[in-house]
Amino acid sequence: MNEEQLYAMRHSLAHITAQAVQHLWPEAKFGVGPVVENGFYYDIDLGDIKISEDDFKKIEKEMHAVINKDYAFERSEKQVDEAISWAKDAKQPYKEELLNDLKRAGTTVAKDLDVAELGLEAEGEAAIENVSFYTDGDFTDLCRGPHAESTGKVGAFKLMRVAGAYWRGNEKNPQMQRLYGVAFATQEELDQYLNMLEEAKKRDHRKLGKELDLYTTSNLVGAGLPMFTPRGTVLRDKAAELSNQLRLGKGFKKVWTPHITKKELYEASGHWAKFGDELFLVKSQETSDEMALKPMNCPHHTQIFASQPRSYKDMPLRYLETTTDYRDEKTGELGGLSRVRSLTQDDSHVFCRADQIEDEINGLLASARELYATLDMSLRVRLSYRDGSDAYLGEKSLWESAQAQLKAAVVANELDYFEQDGEAAFYGPKIDFMATDAIGREHQVATVQLDFVQPERFGLEYTNADGAPERPVMIHSALLGSIERFLSVFIEHTGGWFPFWVAPEQVRILTINDTVFDYVEEITSILTDTILMKPVKYNEVRFTTDSRNESLGKKIREATAMKIPVQLIVGQKDKDAREVSVRTQNGEEKVALDALAEYLQKTVKA
Repeated sequence: MNEEQLYAMRHSLAHITAQAVQHLWPEAKFGVGPVVENGFYYDIDLGDIKISEDDFKKIEKEMHAVINKDYAFERSEKQVDEAISWAKDAKQPYKEELLNDLKRAGTTVAKDLDVAELGLEAEGEAAIENVSFYTDGDFTDLCRGPHAESTGKVGAFKLMRVAGAYWRGNEKNPQMQRLYGVAFATQEELDQYLNMLEEAKKRDHRKLGKELDLYTTSNLVGAGLPMFTPRGTVLRDKAAELSNQLRLGKGFKKVWTPHITKKELYEASGHWAKFGDELFLVKSQETSDEMALKPMNCPHHTQIFASQPRSYKDMPLRYLETTTDYRDEKTGELGGLSRVRSLTQDDSHVFCRADQIEDEINGLLASARELYATLDMSLRVRLSYRDGSDAYLGEKSLWESAQAQLKAAVVANELDYFEQDGEAAFYGPKIDFMATDAIGREHQVATVQLDFVQPERFGLEYTNADGAPERPVMIHSALLGSIERFLSVFIEHTGGWFPFWVAPEQVRILTINDTVFDYVEEITSILTDTILMKPVKYNEVRFTTDSRNESLGKKIREATAMKIPVQLIVGQKDKDAREVSVRTQNGEEKVALDALAEYLQKTVKA
């Protein structure tokens, strides 16, 4: 089944869901029922009646009854005023509102409409003449389609959850019930997806973050502001070290910028107009300056570039900064480490000549590929372009040139890629790396962005070979992206069993009795002197010793629960034989004491 057929099937199931709900609750009022990733939803208003998961079975039973009758989906059209009358007669106020929007503006997309007019009755001439409806059996709905041929051809589905959702996403509007379902062409595909969801629950970074003591939150600190424990800080530091190491080896230099800045900087860059609602504002007690916590770093880096005259011989200039930014995300959108208000970026910016673009992008692509190969995550690339809207800065000709250059770089590097309009940054197109985790989910991670706009807005210049001023090109890149979001992906990818080099606690020594303490001292001396060079240079072994008066079984269970990659079991027999019992996920083996350092160094590479 191709994507278009799958879309039509899922859209048909949204339609059937509403039909089943209307059979069970005839007074139901319906909003919209779009297709979403892996399925669909429908927004429903049942007044005081609340749908619970206990109701799913009877809704699904009614859906199957509709499916078994194999009703054809029949398309029809109504003149827009006739359609409005239909909605009034059917007591469907949300459909009536949508139809009035269609009459007034030709669209139902809230962001494209005059907010002050939303929901008002449209008068006069209509922006469109006719609207389409689809009917199957006893149910008719305002709908553009597409649909499957009939209700009997909609594959396999399951209702998953119900959540509150404000009509059209506005908190001032009524709250509806959003009924979600998943759907696939076959029962086998559905079962595979449901199994993946069960595995995802086990790997949920919020669950593992607590169990493995990686991070915590506090109401006194605030929502979306996670705090990392010593164990979690090791994890984020080592990931950042690897990211930085890859670029420092390619000529990047570290810089540092402050966490607050004047409004004027972001007005000049365009970020204030674009993201003003997402900024944390800061008030000075000394000056009248309007300030903000920085949401990104690129405008600051332009000012470092502009701080002195530049020659074509100086180019490229490569700046690297791992720093925390702040964005006032909506509370309802926050979740674990996936969406936060304080986000740390392994950010970098290249200022280069036009003839250096290809080499610089190739270097960044190589670094991204090496990093995710080290993390054992497969990659493909999304080429994120602008769409036809006015939400972007800069001339379209510059955009077309930038998009073509990014595509050429991706093709030249033989990367698996796809193209998508509407996903570009407001100042330029992007290469977005999509990483696939251990259970098959895809996540957007690293990014490389080409920017002709900000150098223009800030008037950046260098002197070319002819002695004339010339505009540099700016290349943005973050290999991890937001470190917090990356960690949410990485924790779930590994299930908490982190590779040896990045594990917060790499080795735990477990004593069988108190007769081996002198031998443990010899082991700890070896661990202290062992240097792990790859993939992060000068990575010293992180170890602890469990010498409590507890059973060995309990010590092993606790070490395994904390997902310690290497457990060294030490008893009298080990002491006498000058060896240790090494326990890993792959089993248990004996290692000679004088070979322990080499064993650990090989473990890193594995």
